[in-house]
Amino acid sequence: MHGIVMNQFRQYVIDRLGRDAWTPLAEGAGVPPESHRLEGVYPDEHLVALVLAASRRTGTPLNALLEDFGAFIAPALLRVYAPLVEPSWRTLDVIEHTEQAIHTVVRARMPGAAPPALLARRVSPTEVHVDYRSERGLCSLAEGIARGMAQHFGEEVEVSQPECAHRGDPRCLIVVRLAAAA
Repeated sequence: MHGIVMNQFRQYVIDRLGRDAWTPLAEGAGVPPESHRLEGVYPDEHLVALVLAASRRTGTPLNALLEDFGAFIAPALLRVYAPLVEPSWRTLDVIEHTEQAIHTVVRARMPGAAPPALLARRVSPTEVHVDYRSERGLCSLAEGIARGMAQHFGEEVEVSQPECAHRGDPRCLIVVRLAAAA
């Protein structure tokens, strides 16, 4: 797991549950509570254990917690990868180009980070379809990131997942559509 995800999950727990919540949550999950370096790569099991522990602690369903974390982490991702994002891009543009502009660079610079493969297709000026592929199965996190990016850009989006491997479908298909202006 990429260090930025681990680092931001720590920040998420502190933000949502308070500074004193992190160490007991991490220790209870069997994960060292020290800060994760942004440029590090960590076992996927660490994030899984932390997310499960946070879900149990808060009573928040796992997918809802992952979506909320995704929205939380989006601004940090946009800051870290700003040099790879065209200044004119907005939410759908970033989603459409994430695989080529960002994930390709992450894979080259950080072997082992293994971001998901996002096969994005712009089906209209207001809609992107993303074929999400990852053994981690964190499609809810991706949905949250889309919502968080829209919030960052001051846009409203509708995010749906008409197909999901967790429901027995052959893939996860995430649809992100700009909401109609009021």
